[in-house]
Amino acid sequence: MRQATDGDLIYEVNGAIGLVTFNRPLAHNALTFEMYDRLGEICASVSADGSLRVLIITGAGGRAFSAGTDISLFRTFRSAAEGLAYEERLERAFGKLERCQVPTIAAIAGVCTGGAAVIAAACDLRIATRSLKYGFPIARTLANMLSAANVARVAALTGVGRAVDLLLTTRLMGAEEALAVGLVSELLDTPQALIERTQALAGQIATQAPLTMRAGKEVVRRMRERAASVDDRDLIALCYGSADFQEGIEAFLTKRTPQFSGR
Repeated sequence: MRQATDGDLIYEVNGAIGLVTFNRPLAHNALTFEMYDRLGEICASVSADGSLRVLIITGAGGRAFSAGTDISLFRTFRSAAEGLAYEERLERAFGKLERCQVPTIAAIAGVCTGGAAVIAAACDLRIATRSLKYGFPIARTLANMLSAANVARVAALTGVGRAVDLLLTTRLMGAEEALAVGLVSELLDTPQALIERTQALAGQIATQAPLTMRAGKEVVRRMRERAASVDDRDLIALCYGSADFQEGIEAFLTKRTPQFSGR
């Protein structure tokens, strides 16, 4: 087994299976900018030589896949330009995940929200525990937005209507609904059972024809890319440059209810 870690993200390779673990369990595995970058680097580094056949992505601790971006990192944002740069940075990571040369499996225990919910959607397969809570509660927290590319990723799995429902109601989708709509393919009772099943599935996939799987992945990516061709930069700037975005950050970090004004 080979292992590489920067503390917050652990990458292990055991035979033909790679495992990425978000490793901030005390913070619900909230993602730093560097963790997004590192995930993208790992996905881009996977060789087509067949040495690695499957990549699993999961979160440490059993309570959360990840709660999304660490909100404290937004505290220094003061302009729409910073919001645009942030969305572009994340899109680079998500794009590398989608272009990964091998099948990717998200093993989701518990909370999976915000940017982490996009990571799960960008994976090829998703398996979860029955404690799954999936969604994008940003309209009641941060007052930022989900980019066109990310809406397309989610809508491709849930349908447009349910994706809009998640965004506007800010509700979190539970496990049974996620299974019913096809967001996840299997549900397990415990985090340990989840990892065991994911490893077994990865082992099966590792025996299959790599080129066939790569071609299938790429067809889906191209279909999704066409659906995400909307220019949304004006909308990203509108939200990240707003007073409401600043209010959402401060309210979240000081544990109070935000008072949004629409400005």
